[in-house]
Amino acid sequence: MASIKDKLLLGVAPWLAAKVIALLHRALRPETIGDDSLKRLWGEGRPVILAFWHDQLLLMVKGYRGPGSKVLISASQDGELIARTMGYFKIGAVRGSSSRGGRAALREMIALSREPHDLAFTPDGPKGPRHVAKSGVAQLAKVSARPVVPMAFACSNGHRFQSWDRFLFPYPWGRAVYSFGEPLLYEHDETVEAFLLRLQVAMDDNTRRAREHLSQYGLSAV
Repeated sequence: MASIKDKLLLGVAPWLAAKVIALLHRALRPETIGDDSLKRLWGEGRPVILAFWHDQLLLMVKGYRGPGSKVLISASQDGELIARTMGYFKIGAVRGSSSRGGRAALREMIALSREPHDLAFTPDGPKGPRHVAKSGVAQLAKVSARPVVPMAFACSNGHRFQSWDRFLFPYPWGRAVYSFGEPLLYEHDETVEAFLLRLQVAMDDNTRRAREHLSQYGLSAV
């Protein structure tokens, strides 16, 4: 049974976090690059799977411009805070992870893949290793036949926490970039391991592209 403290936390923290996210994004100078293929897929009415690293999670909700999405979020209490925060931005949540409720969450994601929602993953969440893709996103890509689109966020000024993922908190007034990679389809004769390797390379390349984009302004990414 939740304590009064827990209820207060769940009631106040997501609202406050949503306000911080909105204010931070407004105070940044964000750009979007590489989204032509994604826009084409949306224009054709083809929903996608978005994949981004866990440390870049905070402002991803503001970089999404699609028709509607649901994101896989850990079944932990921290995950509950994130899920409620996403709700303020009209982003749905599927609860579960590789360590808690993963199979049930994957089954729900597969069911949702039959509906016109984009789906979002942090393939290295919720506990890492950092920037190492796990098999869930590959399994979903195989079953759903949806393209997986790498998504990345980088900024010129911010703080890295001493967490497993070195979570990024952007500071106001800097430059930021959202980068999208080319869609990846699971080939019919491909193994999960082979697809994961392709996805790993694509996500790493896309993250590097986002960081390097800032260099045209004489800036480096945090």
